[in-house]
Formats: sequence, structure tokens, C-alpha cells
Amino acid sequence: MIDRLRESDLSAGELAEPFPISRSAVSQHLKVLEDAGLITRSKNAQRRIVHLNVEGLSAGTDWLLAAHMDWEQRFDTLDQVLAETSPPGEQAEGRQQ
Repeated sequence: MIDRLRESDLSAGELAEPFPISRSAVSQHLKVLEDAGLITRSKNAQRRIVHLNVEGLSAGTDWLLAAHMDWEQRFDTLDQVLAETSPPGEQAEGRQQ
């Protein structure tokens, strides 16, 4: 759904067209995305238009990048500990990059 909204704003019905799920399921998905700050909705006459919230995506991307960097550091520390605690004559194998 997010990928479809990258191209243009859509009504909930238009957004749901390619997916083999009920309108109720689409509504639930949209609610989750809205609560997460990834989309916004506006009313245009009788239609509710769904918009991608780029700022929400940026915040998610920033969080993922920070988590990735944290785990990289943890794995680097683990590699160092394993190298230091390897029996003499054996070299601990590091992570594959």
C-alpha cells in the first residue's frame, strides 16, 4: 500500500483494488499506517483520500539506520571478544561482510 501511495494519493477503494483482501482488512491496515504516522487521510466530497506522510517514513528510516548501526557495533564487539578468547593457534572467524 505504501508503495502505491508513493506514486499518487488514492482513495481507500482505489488503494485496495489490487489486493485480495476485504474492505474491512484494508481499513484496518490503513488505521495501523495512520497510527504509525506513515499516512494521513483527508475528505474530498464523498471520498476519503489517503496520502503518504514522507516525514513519517523519514522517522522510520532514521530509526532503522540507528538500530542497524547499533547492531553493527555489537557484532564488531563480539568479533573482538571471540578473537581475544580463541585458543592459542586458532583464529576466530569474523563475520562475513
